[in-house]
Amino acid sequence: MKGFLDYLPGNSILHKMQPLVKIFVSILICAASFCSTNFYFLTGIIIFNLLMALVGSCGFKGNGLFKRTLGILKGLIKMSVFLFVLQLLAIRQGNVIFCIGSLGITDMAVQKGLLLVLRLMGATLPLSILISVTNLNDLSNAMVKYLRIPYKFAFTFTSAIRFIPIFSIEMAGIIESQQARGVDFEVKNPFKKFAMILPLCFPLLISSVRKIESTAIAAELRGFYLRTRACCTKSYKIHLCDIIFVLIGLAFLAGGIFF
Repeated sequence: MKGFLDYLPGNSILHKMQPLVKIFVSILICAASFCSTNFYFLTGIIIFNLLMALVGSCGFKGNGLFKRTLGILKGLIKMSVFLFVLQLLAIRQGNVIFCIGSLGITDMAVQKGLLLVLRLMGATLPLSILISVTNLNDLSNAMVKYLRIPYKFAFTFTSAIRFIPIFSIEMAGIIESQQARGVDFEVKNPFKKFAMILPLCFPLLISSVRKIESTAIAAELRGFYLRTRACCTKSYKIHLCDIIFVLIGLAFLAGGIFF
């Protein structure tokens, strides 16, 4: 999932929407995922997220949003397998439906495991999709102008999002440099692989501190402490598509509470 939060330019409906509306709707869909206990409804949320990624990838010669979303979904499925097995082993309530040796798997364990997996996918995908089609400068300007959030807090929020793909790229570069030195990370044992990757966090931490320091100096040179709400000259109007998108988000939240 390298660069899974990088901004993908385009001219789709999602790109043209108001930045705050996209964040608000993503929160509504996430809340709907955690409110619902209906498997079919949660599956519908996942399908809606995929359709939303397909719409966001239209135009601009295909910005790769749908392909990125499928990659994120693939990573979530791998994580979900571990979480599902953990739920099967941890939950002992319910009726035993089959046994693996002396270990009995209950119907409640299967139900809770599936519910956790579907909630994880339904709550993770919308935010990653809508952040990918949102210019972070526009997001920070909209937060300052319309939510009246101080610029330093909005800048901190957007910088945290901006640094996530940078860190992932840095980590990929460190792993590639180690592979060039003959280190084989393609091991099947996940614990052994984790033990091999863990020492690489130290050079990543050192490079991250350097990047943060250089970013802070660059922000001060550009008048970071002088930025106010009046400096945000660009306006972000609410259009019909924004209203429809909010209504869809509210409908998902109401459906999640109902089911």
